[in-house]
Amino acid sequence: MKSGFVSIVGKTNAGKSTLINKIIKSKISIATPKPQTTRNAIQGIYNDKDSQIVFIDTPGILIPHQKLDKFMNKQAYGSLNGIDALILLIDAGNPYNEEKDGPIASSLQNVDCPLFVVFNKIDLTNHILIKHLKEKYQELFPKAKLIEISAIRDFNIDVLIREIKNVLQDGYAFYPEDMKSDHPVSFLISEIIREKVLLFLQAEVPHCVAVKIDQMSKINDTMHIDATIICEKSSQKGIIIGHQGKMLKKIGMTSRKEIEDLLRRKVNLKTFVRVEEKWRDSSNYLKEFGYTEEE
Repeated sequence: MKSGFVSIVGKTNAGKSTLINKIIKSKISIATPKPQTTRNAIQGIYNDKDSQIVFIDTPGILIPHQKLDKFMNKQAYGSLNGIDALILLIDAGNPYNEEKDGPIASSLQNVDCPLFVVFNKIDLTNHILIKHLKEKYQELFPKAKLIEISAIRDFNIDVLIREIKNVLQDGYAFYPEDMKSDHPVSFLISEIIREKVLLFLQAEVPHCVAVKIDQMSKINDTMHIDATIICEKSSQKGIIIGHQGKMLKKIGMTSRKEIEDLLRRKVNLKTFVRVEEKWRDSSNYLKEFGYTEEE
């Protein structure tokens, strides 16, 4: 069988999480229209009759301003070690920008593995723009394979998988056939809740938020979960809770439904809100909330 590890890198909001969810055919990485949705490198495991491909969904590469930003960049660039192929995902709806795209391209010049430059959101671009993008990236990476896709419309995903298989070596399965992600269920649950915060709240709040699962216990056939949403200011806490608690209730109800689908059982979810000032720049809080690597 063919097997290997494939990282997906690119700017924030290029569609990396949507792509990996389409490939795995399961929601293992949250996806929203807002940038910096993914914070951790997440492994999604693709299996078919003759291959196992471990895809690594990475945070969008960004200019770091806080310790959390540095952690996210480290997760992205760290995913380049020991891989068998690399996908550079490009938003085909935006022209090449030297200031924003140049540093990423430069950082990948010495990657010693097959490279796929994948142009996503092909349904939202035009012939002239995609032509110029392809010419630019073929110039930057002469040996790269260029592929056009639309992750959200499931266009050419099968072509991408086939081309990746062509460059992988014969090997063995790294994970059980029914396993779809390397992260524990508690992590996936916390990400589901954080996704709802990203979707429902004002622009200034979501990226100041982390979610911590305080406890999970199964009683009879019901999973009882306590989760805390952490923000940085009391004003943000008020927005998260909402008038008469309506926003927090909305976050909890929509999260619970999706968690029940994930766990395939009834869920009793309790959500709390806690303020920790400047947690994104605190090593201790980053460690508590799961944003530091183990030594």
